[in-house]
Amino acid sequence: MPSDQHGVHQISDRFVEELAELDPITATALGIPGEDEKLTDYSPDGHRARAELARRAVTDAAAAEPTDESERVAQAVFLERVGLDVELHDAGADMSSLNVIASPVQDLRQVFDLMPTDTAEQWRTVARRLSAMPSAVRGLKAGLARAAADGNVAAARQVKRVAEQCETWSGRSSGKSFFASLVARADGVDPPLRGELETAAGHAAGAYADLAEFLRTELLPQAPTKDAVGEQRYRLWSRFFTGAELDLREAYDWGWREFAAIEAEMKQVADRIKRGATLAEAAAALDADPCYRVHGQEAFAGWMQRLSDQALRDLRETQFEIPEELMNLECRIAPPGGGVGAYYTGPTDDFSRPGRMWWSVPADKEEFPTWREVSTVYHEGVPGHHLQVATSVHQSQRLNKFQRLACFVSAHGEGWALYAERLMRELGYLADDGNLLGMLNDQLFRAARVIVDIGMHLELEIPKGTNFHEGDRWTPELGLEFMLTRTITDPSHVRDEIDRYLGWPGQAPSYKLGERLWLAARDDARERHGAAFDLKAFHRDALRMGAMGLDTLRRQLALL
Repeated sequence: MPSDQHGVHQISDRFVEELAELDPITATALGIPGEDEKLTDYSPDGHRARAELARRAVTDAAAAEPTDESERVAQAVFLERVGLDVELHDAGADMSSLNVIASPVQDLRQVFDLMPTDTAEQWRTVARRLSAMPSAVRGLKAGLARAAADGNVAAARQVKRVAEQCETWSGRSSGKSFFASLVARADGVDPPLRGELETAAGHAAGAYADLAEFLRTELLPQAPTKDAVGEQRYRLWSRFFTGAELDLREAYDWGWREFAAIEAEMKQVADRIKRGATLAEAAAALDADPCYRVHGQEAFAGWMQRLSDQALRDLRETQFEIPEELMNLECRIAPPGGGVGAYYTGPTDDFSRPGRMWWSVPADKEEFPTWREVSTVYHEGVPGHHLQVATSVHQSQRLNKFQRLACFVSAHGEGWALYAERLMRELGYLADDGNLLGMLNDQLFRAARVIVDIGMHLELEIPKGTNFHEGDRWTPELGLEFMLTRTITDPSHVRDEIDRYLGWPGQAPSYKLGERLWLAARDDARERHGAAFDLKAFHRDALRMGAMGLDTLRRQLALL
């Protein structure tokens, strides 16, 4: 890379280093050392400092003259992504952020999942970070209160549900706090350190109990009862999650067409599973089949680890170039209390912490129907998120730190992961009709997300010919009914999902809309190259570009 300290790559690297100092939780997530004893300042001053950093970096990057093609692309990626951070701050959306899946409340808890705990010194670091929790929570409450005073408050549904999460993590509703369970794993530490850990865990649990009380008594009375955010706010978040200026009504109409096509294929598969069965009846038959069932959370973690490892071995060299560093992907059950579902956390820059697939399940769940989950392992692992994210991390000679570590665009990443599920079907890994029905239901579910998310937040009309409340306008209640009756997803998951859409506007449609672009780009490349088209080379070159918004991605993929 160029040595000019004012070049695009250098500006991007410097931004990540300065961001790590202002956002220690992000530093830990990215694997940047030096900040692991601290927690992020979510007070008004903390938000202001990060916004000022982003504003300065955007100004510097815009003024820089790219020296080559790699800097030209890096500049476009940086300006689009970090520029949106500035827009979100100016709209008050950062300081008011509160939802059931990805807001500061979850970040403060989940950062401990990423911290090493193999040595006494590492446990000492955990103790110091736990000790910082009361101050961090006070700052978060101050930020939320200031945002509320400015008229920016999450909907009442989100406030109530997040308060419930805080009560679970504090131990008020579950008997033992997350923090007490965390430090109970500190085997072999000396008594003084154990005492320090237990004291700090108690303070952290108390802070979360106080946060739950604040949410219920101070923020909830100011929270709007209406969940829909409206078109203006939705467009801002949609750009953040897709990196594109979408025609929202075209996307809504396309979502209906995609849903109908997948639903029709699912009915054919269901009929093969059980002659004349509805989708729900076919799902019940599979749920009852011991061939598709794993008992116990530990056994389920082992099952997904084996499936993930097999995919890594099979796809290496045959379909993808997978370096040795990427061959380690850990599969874990997530701590209880958060939303239900699977998620991925990427490796550190040196791969000392590997990529990890986490599965968040209800604490009392012991039966797992695997037919529903095979494609999810491919989605979160290989060839999905792990292959995509870890490949970017591995490209230190091509990509700057921002591109490798700090840039994730939902439509790019989730779109690729859906494409990965489809690819595994093409490669024959979902030939079993049970596993195929599970994959198709996931696809149906993501198509439903396009419809329901856009529909609920823009309060659109349900079109004729859909066989569902035709002519009515979307409400959360209709969204829940649609997902419960028109998909075969686990009902507890569906209820979590509706809350997720309403609190995270614009994210849910990014999956299918991103997949649509990946498929179109592959078809375009195949048509342009004809018999010379090399799918493995297409995948290699596409993944090595790193993350970017869909508008930038469309231009770059057209060059492959």
